[in-house]
Amino acid sequence: MTPADSHAETAKTTPGGVTLPAPTAWPIVLAFGMTLLFAGLVTSPSISIFGGVLMVAGCVGWFSDVLPHEKHHVVSVKEETITIATPRRQVARLPLAPDLPRALLPLELYPITAGIKGGLAGSVGMAVLACMYGVLTQHSIWYPINLLAASAELPGLKLNPESLRAFHLDAFLLASVLHLVTSLLVGLLYGAMLPMFPRRPILLGGVIAPLLWTGLLHSVLELVNPVLNEHIDWRWFVASQCAFGVLAGLVVKRQHPVRTRQKMPFSVLAGIEAPGAMHEKSGDGGPQ
Repeated sequence: MTPADSHAETAKTTPGGVTLPAPTAWPIVLAFGMTLLFAGLVTSPSISIFGGVLMVAGCVGWFSDVLPHEKHHVVSVKEETITIATPRRQVARLPLAPDLPRALLPLELYPITAGIKGGLAGSVGMAVLACMYGVLTQHSIWYPINLLAASAELPGLKLNPESLRAFHLDAFLLASVLHLVTSLLVGLLYGAMLPMFPRRPILLGGVIAPLLWTGLLHSVLELVNPVLNEHIDWRWFVASQCAFGVLAGLVVKRQHPVRTRQKMPFSVLAGIEAPGAMHEKSGDGGPQ
């Protein structure tokens, strides 16, 4: 009788069971002996001898479990019937795009003007808080403006209290451009990402995102420019970032989103009057 025949006979004599290889501890004994064998090369010869004995014992025991026939044991299996049920009577469909076989999400996006308006509103709120910080803590409205210009390493602007509290025309112009451009870019990003967060978008964009952005900026600035990092009050920085996110999100949220043009020919998207792709115009200028 071959080993395969003996396994099949064992499975037949034990209904409801599965024949598996018998467990053995000899492989770990062999591995431990090999470890001691090499460890003795740098410690003591007696450890190598003991490891060699364990290796021989592990080999003999492991071979006896698989030769001439591999040992097996039967594991009982209990059959269980799994019933998959759902309270829903039918599969839910997207009601916003019934004419599309496969809708690309999001179905609606905010226009570019919504992001621009949100960025401008957020920039005003952020600038107000930053100026309040300068007046209340440093007794100078120019302190946060000069700090922003110093992030671009403006020549001639020194990172000391006297220089940061003074008015510098070049620093004012540079900080205004940086603040305006950055606010517009973040506002556009906010408008593009807001439809992707269906639940509590203002909380995500006005609180969670500024906290993550501030932590990342603090870690990077501490390595790149530690002198500038010491002059920044990060509590006011987080407050101004949150003000920007909340105001930008409220403004963008109040705008009317537009539907995305899905499954439309390129000629229609490009504005080309292709035959068959658009309504034909009548003589009076209206579609037929």
